[in-house]
Amino acid sequence: MTAPTATSQDLGRALAAAQAAVALLPASSPLSPGEPTQDPTEITLAGQVIRARFAGAAQGEILVMVAQDLVDALSETPLGSLDVTQAVRPAIEAAAGTLGPVVVDPGNVTDPADALASLVAEGGVLVPLTDGTDVRGVVGLQVKVDATGAATPPAPSVTSAPDKPAPRTGLDLLHDVEMEVTAELGRTRMSVRELLALTPGNVVELDRAAGAPADLLVNGRLIARGEVVVIDENFGIRVTEIISPSEQRS
Repeated sequence: MTAPTATSQDLGRALAAAQAAVALLPASSPLSPGEPTQDPTEITLAGQVIRARFAGAAQGEILVMVAQDLVDALSETPLGSLDVTQAVRPAIEAAAGTLGPVVVDPGNVTDPADALASLVAEGGVLVPLTDGTDVRGVVGLQVKVDATGAATPPAPSVTSAPDKPAPRTGLDLLHDVEMEVTAELGRTRMSVRELLALTPGNVVELDRAAGAPADLLVNGRLIARGEVVVIDENFGIRVTEIISPSEQRS
């Protein structure tokens, strides 16, 4: 079956989505959107694809493909192996957000060749992201429903990339990746019977003495300790100790 041919509206949407995503996508060098295509064989890039569906002002699917160097960097960090889906989540949400208020599902990693081909088969458009020379990423967009009938976002101008700084590698490549940081006051263990018996007003005793520092964790790994403070009616943590990598591994 022949894939539906993209309209000028489809191309404009895809370019706008790619422009929004590229600002938040971790990469070894600055990227810019290239010419949209519906030919997945034009994409010659080793890496991983994250696909996510969205619904709201528009309904459809978006994908982001990242190069293998980012995948490798995420798998070997001082904080342990990080999830590539979470690393590109801000870029996916920014791309989908160009269509209006939408809700994006968590997304999942899929086979690159199948993902690119299936998106195009449903009428989607692929936008390669280049560093001025090579393709280093891809944004794909397929819109099923435009509930608002809003005007197509203006297509961003595609200009040649500026002089590139030295490519980032390893940990430097991850500096712009957003991560969830958790503060932990303490822990305890309870039986299922005790959990089911909890009612408002019950006090659960933790394994931490009053006034003891709270733990700061990233990806489940302890990275620092600090004291709880209040900032403009919100809780915060004042860092008092940084945990060294050797202590994290112990």
